[in-house]
Amino acid sequence: MDALLPLIFMGLMGVAMLAYVVLDGFDLGVGLLLPLVDDADKDRMIASIGPFWDANETWLVLGAGILLVAFPHAHGVVLTALYLPVAFMLIGLILRGVAFDFRVKAHADHKALWNRAFVAGSALAAFSQGFMLGKYVLGFAGGVWAGLFAALIGVCLMAGYALLGATWLLMKTGPALKQRAAGWARRALWGTAVGLAAVSIATPLVSERIFHKWFAMPEFILLLQVPLATAVLLLVADRRLARLCRQDLPRPWEPFACTVGLFMLAAIGLAYSLYPFLVVDRLTAWQAAAAPESLKFILVGVVITLPAIIAYTVYVYRVFWGEAGELRYE
Repeated sequence: MDALLPLIFMGLMGVAMLAYVVLDGFDLGVGLLLPLVDDADKDRMIASIGPFWDANETWLVLGAGILLVAFPHAHGVVLTALYLPVAFMLIGLILRGVAFDFRVKAHADHKALWNRAFVAGSALAAFSQGFMLGKYVLGFAGGVWAGLFAALIGVCLMAGYALLGATWLLMKTGPALKQRAAGWARRALWGTAVGLAAVSIATPLVSERIFHKWFAMPEFILLLQVPLATAVLLLVADRRLARLCRQDLPRPWEPFACTVGLFMLAAIGLAYSLYPFLVVDRLTAWQAAAAPESLKFILVGVVITLPAIIAYTVYVYRVFWGEAGELRYE
């Protein structure tokens, strides 16, 4: 049992981070798209994420908390290497949180300032998360090329979040804004594809171990399903979005489902590449884990906390499902 505990926490951390990327990703994406519309549509877009955005960030707290308490050795390595982008991410999240509340309370001539702050906070948080991902898959390598790669992934993750945000708006807004969102999503889709391809190419090149995991036979034949499924989802999403641009799709949830599928496939591929390491070829889950007694104690808290988070998330999405109404603060 003691040997399984690090794997359990590694899986829980991965699920928490994937849930964060998908759930907070769409509201970060809505923030990135805000400059493309007028004030009335800005309010509609904010209304579409209003009940969800704060709770979505709970998954980031859970994932980071598991890293801190269950894998303290990896936490020290990761946070030391990513100190600056983590700081910028937190600044971005704080900025957008403040702007979200202040934009409605400010005088009319100050509302535009808080709208820009919301956009800036969303962009800073999204880019920082992508930059951290780029550095992480390279094993925190230094140098100009590593920095440029991390910056590319930062831009591509912004495109991925914009795709999530635009496809979310397809389900939550009226016909006029929905048609525009379909156009934004088609453009963001291929920026997302570039990021997926870049990570997929770079990861096996960084590590000989990862290269052999993907390209040795017969594993290569079995694993080929992951990039093929990704390509299929990209094409299906593009075709569905093209139909929505013509207002010719009775199921507007399909592009969002395809986008979630893309992120899930990317997470599966990355998890397979990294396992059993938390830091590429440096620290395994067992080397980074806290003492078994500590993990058992923490697991009790997780068993209580995780179902509560899931239940609350399901409840909120069920209550506020459907097209967003007029934005009101009471």
